[in-house]
Amino acid sequence: MRSIKPSGRVAGTALVLLGFVATLVSLLVPVYFFDGNRTIALSRAGWQDDGKGTWKTKYGPLTALDRDFLRSVRSAGLWKVPAGRAARERGTQKTVRAVGDRVVEACSDLDKRAIEAGRTLKVTLPNQPTDAQRQYMSEIEKAKGKKFDEVFVNRVRKHDGQMFGLVGLVRDQTRNSMVRSLATKANSVVLDHIAVLEGTGLVDSDAISQGE
Repeated sequence: MRSIKPSGRVAGTALVLLGFVATLVSLLVPVYFFDGNRTIALSRAGWQDDGKGTWKTKYGPLTALDRDFLRSVRSAGLWKVPAGRAARERGTQKTVRAVGDRVVEACSDLDKRAIEAGRTLKVTLPNQPTDAQRQYMSEIEKAKGKKFDEVFVNRVRKHDGQMFGLVGLVRDQTRNSMVRSLATKANSVVLDHIAVLEGTGLVDSDAISQGE
C-alpha cells in the first residue's frame, strides 16, 4: 500500500495550528499553575539577584527578579533572532524554515518591548548574548544539512524550556505592571515556540532533559 506523505503546505499549516493552540492555552491557563511549589520554581528558573533590592517606580515595585527577567528577554533576542534568520535561510525542512520565520518575527517584537521597558524602568540591559547563548550560536553556525535542522531545533527548545520557568515565575510574582505585561507576552511567545519546535519532530527530549 502506497504511503501518503504530507505536502509542505500541510506541514506549514500544521505548524500554524500548533502555534495557535499554544497561544490560546497560554492566554487561558494562568502561568502560575506551571509549578505550584514556588521554592522549586525559583530553583528551576535559575535567575540572578543583582543585589540592588526593590526599586519604587510609577508602574509598581521593581524587584531583582523583575530586572533579571528584562535582561533575560533582551539576551534571548540577541541570539534567537540571528538563529531564526539562519533557520529561515539554511533549514533543509520546510517546517524548520517556518519556525525560523516565527522566531525572528516574535523575538524581534519581544526585544523591542524589553528595550522600551528597560529604558522606562532605568534597567541596564545586555548588548551581547550570554556565554551559553554564544555557544549555541556557534554550534548552529557550524552545523550543515540535516544536522543544522537538529541543532537549531534542540538548542532553541532547550533555551525556551529554561526561559518558560522564569517567565512563569515572574508572571506569578511581579507587582510591576510593565513587567507583568512583558511577561504575559513572553509567556505566549515561548509556549508557541516550544509547540512549533516540537511539531518539527526533531526535538530530542531525552538529551535536553539530561542537559545536552
